[in-house]
Amino acid sequence: MLETWYAIVVFMLTAYVVLDGFDFGAGALHLWVARNDSERRQVLAAIGPFWDGNEVWLLAAGGALFVGFPRVLASGISGFYLAIFMVLWSIILRGVAIEFRSHLEDPLWRASWDFFFSLASALLPVFFGAALGNLMRGVPLGRDGWFALALFTDFSAREPVGILDWYTLLVGVFALTALAGHGALFLNWKTQGPVQERSRAAGRSLYAGVAALWPLVTVATHRVDDGFLSALASRPAAWLLAGVALLGLLALFAGGVVHLSGRPLGGHRRMRLPHHAAGDRRRDSLLDRLQRGRRSAGPAYRAGLVRRGLPLGHPLFRRRFPPAPRQGGSGGGGRLLAQVDDLPLQEPREDQERVLLRHRAQL
Repeated sequence: MLETWYAIVVFMLTAYVVLDGFDFGAGALHLWVARNDSERRQVLAAIGPFWDGNEVWLLAAGGALFVGFPRVLASGISGFYLAIFMVLWSIILRGVAIEFRSHLEDPLWRASWDFFFSLASALLPVFFGAALGNLMRGVPLGRDGWFALALFTDFSAREPVGILDWYTLLVGVFALTALAGHGALFLNWKTQGPVQERSRAAGRSLYAGVAALWPLVTVATHRVDDGFLSALASRPAAWLLAGVALLGLLALFAGGVVHLSGRPLGGHRRMRLPHHAAGDRRRDSLLDRLQRGRRSAGPAYRAGLVRRGLPLGHPLFRRRFPPAPRQGGSGGGGRLLAQVDDLPLQEPREDQERVLLRHRAQL
């Protein structure tokens, strides 16, 4: 049973890193790839549908730890108390920056929130990478299973250790570089124009940094933990995962980073969208036609739509209130349609329910 809970926790943490990692990276690159207000709004629009939903994976992982490994969760929260609060502050600051940025059109207001958004997005991968580095290096567990660490001591990775030292910061920088590259590929996929070009260039540089830092972090891990490499011989799954990661990095350079012109991810061609001005004209023309059609259809068309699709269980609605003639009709259905005609096409549910209640009272 412990193995099952371990697999669940690992899956949830991996999903969090992958799914929330790209908007961390996009936020960290926010000030680099977007130079003006419209370009920064383009970056925020790219991650807007995803950033808050992806954070649920972190909450789910905490819940799984609470159920499967409550002592591990309690000991970790106690030992990393200040670091956890720094993570929470960064998550809150990041969400507040996204939500508050567009409340005012003042350039100083927006530039300030853009800075805080980029800062929080860059700090979070460093914090999470430092947490992983502490787990790889080891923490001084007492006989009772508890530990307490200072934020930093002498940065030497020797006793007495702190949460931050040269090794954990190296792992944090590695995590920031990897997630920033992840975000650059996402922005290259979701944006256009100068933002896409800068994201493409950033992706090349960042994944070159990942390729350089990976062996460096591996050697550093062996230095702080002598049994790290020797233990890999008895863990074939670790070699398999390392091989998959290496193949992924090679695939990025072969099809997703080096040759990014027109091929944002893995060599798949990107659908070419029309020019912005032409697209806006087509969209406006389509909206005009829809509005003209709605106005010209008249009350009879609107009543038919409401009668067929009123969101109160329309089969029951049809059975209780069958269609009736628009004019000169008799019965409850005619009175209902006459009242429905006075409502807009997309009236809120409360108004629709009020019409039904009034009709039932008249019956």
